[in-house]
Amino acid sequence: MASRRSRQLFSRILLFLHSLTGVLVAYSGCKNSVEYCLDKILISPDGEINVTNDGATILSQMEVEHQIAKLLVQLSKSQDDEIGDGTTGVVVLAGALLEQSEALLDRGIHPVRIADGFDRACKVAIEKLDSISDRVEFSKKDTSNLFKTAMTSLGSKIVSKEHEQFAQIAVDAVLQVADLERRDVSFDLIKVDGKVGGSLADTTLIKGVLLDKDMSHPQMPHTVSDARLAILTCPFEPPRPKTKHKLEISSVEEYKKLQAYEKEKFVDMIRRVKDTGANLVICQWGFDDEANHLLMQNELPAVRWVGGPEIELIAIATQGRIVPRFEDLTASKLGKAGIVREVSFGTTRDKMLVIEQCANTRAVTIFIVEEAKRALHDAICAVRNLVVDNRVVYGGGAADISCSLAVAKAADEIPTIEQYAMRAYASALEAVPLALAENSGLPSIVTLADVKSRQLTEGNSHIGIDCSGKGHNGENLF
Repeated sequence: MASRRSRQLFSRILLFLHSLTGVLVAYSGCKNSVEYCLDKILISPDGEINVTNDGATILSQMEVEHQIAKLLVQLSKSQDDEIGDGTTGVVVLAGALLEQSEALLDRGIHPVRIADGFDRACKVAIEKLDSISDRVEFSKKDTSNLFKTAMTSLGSKIVSKEHEQFAQIAVDAVLQVADLERRDVSFDLIKVDGKVGGSLADTTLIKGVLLDKDMSHPQMPHTVSDARLAILTCPFEPPRPKTKHKLEISSVEEYKKLQAYEKEKFVDMIRRVKDTGANLVICQWGFDDEANHLLMQNELPAVRWVGGPEIELIAIATQGRIVPRFEDLTASKLGKAGIVREVSFGTTRDKMLVIEQCANTRAVTIFIVEEAKRALHDAICAVRNLVVDNRVVYGGGAADISCSLAVAKAADEIPTIEQYAMRAYASALEAVPLALAENSGLPSIVTLADVKSRQLTEGNSHIGIDCSGKGHNGENLF
């Protein structure tokens, strides 16, 4: 009875997966088939509209209740966090594996034996990928291959009008922060800041830090050259007693004394900052109009309400120290930048601060319109992955078919019951090339059979589905 219930539950899971993968299969072939793909409009319960064709974005905004469905959403998110792309492909493959698993369960094979067979098949597939992979060569001077990779990643995105500009920005940003000797790319040094409004052409790569702030007083200078930054996490205000006692003022004289005391404290704080040689203050907290006026009078530009992550990035970029108390501020703890300037953006002319020519040249910021952040993220991840490991396999389902053939061949040599699970794994690997062929308007079964036949006879693992119809002799292969 319990077994029957579990199978019924499993069938319901598969029905959901069929509906889910049926929606997502259309996306899996976008980068391989056509340059432009249809975007999808997502409307949240609050009425917020999001236009995208990114699988990870669609999955993250779906309101799913089933536990297995939630696991698939987490699978897509993990792929996005680790690799940055291929979020749809992993869901399609997971759905195909579950479908194959149901058939094996119906034949009476224990789930543990199925899992063991999948593990053995996975090892065979990974070995095959290692054997058919090619290396993409690049250097600081020759970035053409990295540029082509970024162009491919952006092929199906909404940024296609500024295709080359975005691809070049992605390459320049990654190489700016990359350590090519260690093959390491620190994403913490790349900040992507988006803002609504403007056009795609307004996207720029800033070799420094961009703050969505302006000077605290409109009469402060809008440009500071040879900047010495005091990075503070303490506010410009008099110290307050850390007790429950209250201060009551009952006369004008007492009020004037308090006002004089506050002004004295403000002046002392400003003097401490200026004595270190600082000519710009970055403060995590706000300060009132009196402190702001005194800062302006003493020709000390300031920026207030700068968030914690931005404070840390500024400290990294300018090689300054974050100071929690005015008493601890010294000249050695100041950050250094060549220029700090205010810029305006979009039709609303919003003000922002750009910190450039920093002491640490590896920190960069990409300023982009909000709608294109997701697309650029995928391109940056694709370039980052090549810098970390420059091995690649070919698309169009070519690698999937090669692995499928290798797993099926290995299954014939297995005498135990795991061979059935391995053959099921090989069939599941064909889900992606089948989706590519179907999404491109090709006869999926016939096209897949032709590709498998040619890979076997010619021994060429680079043959895949020609989704864009550019194959040799009019064949749907390449």
